[in-house]
Amino acid sequence: MPVGTGKAWVFLFMKKEILDIISKNSRYSTEDLAAMTGTDKETIEREIKEMEDDKIICGYPALINWDNTSHEKVTALIEVNVTPQRDMGFNKVAERIYKFEEVESVYLMSGGFDLTVLIQGKSMKEVARFVSEKLSTLEYVNSTATYFVLKKYKEHGIVIEEEHDGKERMLVTP
Repeated sequence: MPVGTGKAWVFLFMKKEILDIISKNSRYSTEDLAAMTGTDKETIEREIKEMEDDKIICGYPALINWDNTSHEKVTALIEVNVTPQRDMGFNKVAERIYKFEEVESVYLMSGGFDLTVLIQGKSMKEVARFVSEKLSTLEYVNSTATYFVLKKYKEHGIVIEEEHDGKERMLVTP
């Protein structure tokens, strides 16, 4: 433990431990979390409340495999090149994009394009309409490239679909 940090270090470690646990399953009760971390329910509640107030914990979404439902969903990843705004950089453009209800996520990227936008729609046509009518018409958006997700294997560290049909390819070695 670093010198001079004492109790603060313990709480920092506890917060990371809580985050690690709930990032994989946010349905644990505070009693479960207390038992798993070796502390009491009140401490867990206080730490979680503080992390929510500090916007460390931003929500508790469920990970849904839409392929196993009767609802059609199409997920698309869109590369977006933009012209950053004076005194605002990419922030103002990203804010305009993430305000669309179709948008699930927006990330500032390094490399060959500026922003990655993840969206969900009912069909490829609906996604295409979003890109052509809403996204590409925004001021400061220079170009887009859209990629459709064909199948999800793992998301947020959780395996979505394991293939065990007995028809795996034979291993070929030299």
